[in-house]
Amino acid sequence: MEKVGFIGLGRMGRPMASNLCRKGFRLTVNDINPDAVNELELLQASSAPTVAEVARRSDIIVTMLPDSGVVTDVVAGAEGIIASAAAGSLIMDMSTVDPICTDRLAKMAQERGLTFVDAPVGRLASHADRGESLFMVGASDADFARVKPLLEAMGSTIYHCGDVGTGMRTKLVNNLLAVASCQMNAEALALSQRFGLNLERTLDVLYGTTAVNGQLKIAWPTKVLKDDTSPGFTIDLAHKDLTLVIEAAHAARVPMPMVAAAREAFSIARSRGFGGKDFSAMVDSLCDLADIDKPRLP
Repeated sequence: MEKVGFIGLGRMGRPMASNLCRKGFRLTVNDINPDAVNELELLQASSAPTVAEVARRSDIIVTMLPDSGVVTDVVAGAEGIIASAAAGSLIMDMSTVDPICTDRLAKMAQERGLTFVDAPVGRLASHADRGESLFMVGASDADFARVKPLLEAMGSTIYHCGDVGTGMRTKLVNNLLAVASCQMNAEALALSQRFGLNLERTLDVLYGTTAVNGQLKIAWPTKVLKDDTSPGFTIDLAHKDLTLVIEAAHAARVPMPMVAAAREAFSIARSRGFGGKDFSAMVDSLCDLADIDKPRLP
């Protein structure tokens, strides 16, 4: 079994790394949060004080980090993975970043005798807890076969989207719909509240028409509509992802007027102190702004 390094033990990375440990993988971990590292050590992972040490100890190095800048520093910095890993090692980045960043890092890795896989994650932190994540993978056939056992240990659904970079681009397409639909749902439910409609009956109608979407039918009834806005995926991260979508679309010369409007709504929510809440709390932000009672199921 190959030795695995895991860098980034945040809300998504920690349960994913934990599932690898439980499935018998030999892990070396690193994170800026010592509590997260300690939790993995309790599952028999070993810790390393630096990124470079993780890379030196590992055959496959997994990164799960917050943004393109951090990923670039960790992977391509002077003491980063590319500079420290042995030839033949594989880097699998599971963060959500600018796909141009993915392309650049993959090229740099190849020049140093390493291979690169992008495998961003679909679904929520609660799915990661249960080992039910979805992965969108950009990789050569050989590298996909190499990382597939890890993905199977962390998730339940795996899509090989094509060569390196296709996983990240698929993730942006997915998040365009997943995140922007939250703003549409927020406006629809705020309007229903202003109209004085019964929330349960309104949802029954929406669930029976083409207006329904996964956020409204699956995610929201277990989060904001149950008065739970603890973050599974924050408004701050959703805003970051919409920014990535817009920048990537502009680079490809594809106009994104609706996504741009949705991003500004998320900007408003962040300015009003909602950034750390679950992205289903977009409806609370809008209702707060318009002085409307927040929609809640009994």
